[in-house]
Amino acid sequence: MSIQQSDVLYTAVATAENGRDGRVATDDGRLDVVVNPPKEMGGSGAGTNPEQLFAAGYSACFQGALAVVARQENADITGSTVTAEVGIGKNDEGFGLLVRISAKLPNVDPATARELIEKAHQVCPYSRATRGNITVELAAPTA
Repeated sequence: MSIQQSDVLYTAVATAENGRDGRVATDDGRLDVVVNPPKEMGGSGAGTNPEQLFAAGYSACFQGALAVVARQENADITGSTVTAEVGIGKNDEGFGLLVRISAKLPNVDPATARELIEKAHQVCPYSRATRGNITVELAAPTA
């Protein structure tokens, strides 16, 4: 389900120069990084890359969704972490992404943790935006 422009609460603005081998900066100056292809893709690997930036954003967003779900379920996720692994590789259309989300929830039993992660995956804006477009795997939770 999409939102209308009038419903937007915040808009991030970032500009790239020279694509995967250049620089990306936000309009407010809070993020200004050199981007380079990783060595595995023939680049220098000197800077960050779009996959790392996507993984950072996705993991932070998913952690926020997990917190919302945990509050609704009265679950204690204190000390939890979420890791997003973003892979890029060739597919029939050129290149595609694969994401693997894993979470550590030290204060929750494994069955409850799995349920919380699955519910967070349903409400996380990144998960909803990528659903049906890329493969997103949910790893078994760990303590």
